[in-house]
Amino acid sequence: MNLSIVDLAPIPENGSATEAFENTVERAKHAEQLGYDRFWVAEHHDFTSRLASTTPEVLISHIASKTDDIRVGSGTVLLNHYSPYKVAETFSTLDALAPGRIDCGLGRANGSPLADFALQADRSRQRRGANDHEEKIHEVAAHLHDGFPDDHQFGQLDVPRAADTTPEIWVLGSSPSSAAIAGELGLPYCFAAFIRPGPAIEAFETYRERFEPSEFDAGPENPRGMLAANVTCAPTDEEAARRRAVPEASRQRLQRGDVDAPPIRSAEEAIEELGEVPDPTPTDLEPGEWPRAVSGSPETMREILGTMTEQVGVEEVVIQNQIADPDHVLESHELLADAFELEPR
Repeated sequence: MNLSIVDLAPIPENGSATEAFENTVERAKHAEQLGYDRFWVAEHHDFTSRLASTTPEVLISHIASKTDDIRVGSGTVLLNHYSPYKVAETFSTLDALAPGRIDCGLGRANGSPLADFALQADRSRQRRGANDHEEKIHEVAAHLHDGFPDDHQFGQLDVPRAADTTPEIWVLGSSPSSAAIAGELGLPYCFAAFIRPGPAIEAFETYRERFEPSEFDAGPENPRGMLAANVTCAPTDEEAARRRAVPEASRQRLQRGDVDAPPIRSAEEAIEELGEVPDPTPTDLEPGEWPRAVSGSPETMREILGTMTEQVGVEEVVIQNQIADPDHVLESHELLADAFELEPR
């Protein structure tokens, strides 16, 4: 199994975005040494007391300059906020700076009404329909792969290019509708099980049913999928469950709408908020009944992630976590690398 990481650049206690980005670079270098395939950074807005990763396109460039060969990308660019042409220009430039190492992960999400309003390129009118996500992904791919015919209005536009490579485009989502888009456009698909685990199997079935190779070779010849999961790995199942209290408590806050609360800084704080230590994640996960966050020892995580990937038919996992202690984050990545026998660089 291939493993990758998506990072949120959490802001440390009494720290700033500067320290957050330094820690993200440290995790990227660490992941490269351990043998992870990819290191992605997220896009979140209006959470800057907790998360610094608002502009993945900037952070990708910095991480690529500090690493050697690990792929670096976005998990995800929120395409509902941006021009497809500008996204294509940006990621083609990144690929020219780090040829053959850039992933362009495309998705969509809404944030706070004020942040969404501030991000709109044209606040006076909407030039597209409300459900234009597939069209915008298609445009990004066409710009990157010279896919517009000469008589198209964009046929004469070009982007800065590396000599022999282009960014690898991934469609990211958490529903069968995003899977259908990926399949119809012939692009790789990554399902975010940490957002909505229930539809995972249906989403990948839809992806494979709808898959047609890209008309201008923007993706693979056959379906290619990856699973994104919130994972906490520790030396024992019990300790991993204790550390998993942080994403569990954070999730409860979101469900209550308590988005302005200070970040949870320790497992102890999370356990106090939950009122108990979470139970270890069972290994006999039934299809459609996965939890949003899983935890366990290295042996347990081999079984759990093996079950999840077998049920959806993929062999790649991108790891997200919300572990409070930065040292425990690195330890989790190390234990997973050992469990899945990644080849150190």
